[in-house]
Amino acid sequence: MSKSITYRFISKLGINLSSGEYENITLIGAIRRGLSGYFKTILLKYCMYSVLLSPLNYRLIRPYLWKKMGCKVGKKVFIGYGVWLDFNYAHLIEIGDNVHITNMCLLLCHQRDIDQYSVGDDSSTLPYKKDKIIIEDGVMIGMNTTIMPGVRIGKGSIIGAKSLVVEDIPSWVIAAGNPAKIIKSIEDNK
Repeated sequence: MSKSITYRFISKLGINLSSGEYENITLIGAIRRGLSGYFKTILLKYCMYSVLLSPLNYRLIRPYLWKKMGCKVGKKVFIGYGVWLDFNYAHLIEIGDNVHITNMCLLLCHQRDIDQYSVGDDSSTLPYKKDKIIIEDGVMIGMNTTIMPGVRIGKGSIIGAKSLVVEDIPSWVIAAGNPAKIIKSIEDNK
């Protein structure tokens, strides 16, 4: 299949792009994507570091701005400072009610597809795998945790600080580590 003129021009500038993602991009599409990314970057920077209206940031402003970037965000969600989301794929993030995402976490909805990667390949041109992140109601995510694409964290679970979540976590457990493993089931006190 022939690559678009815009893709070939950008490639001639020495910018490596994933051909699967960009090979059919038009000039208007590239400009639209660039402007959208710029707008979302400004929103993300505000969400991450602003101290203006500090008491309102965590539970009102950040969740509202995440919705504007495309995330599905439930009620009474807490988003700490320095939390990065994959804003180009924000539409793949679903957050339930009463979720608590503490400071400096990363929610990543895409990664390079290394399934067919072999000696001599250029890793910067590998296509992306994109998948949803679903965080169900009542989840708490500890500081500096990374959540990878395709992960569902079940209702009421707690993820320990500095964890790397690469696979689904069931409901009502505590998981921690790199990669995150279940370390405790949460008991029913009723």
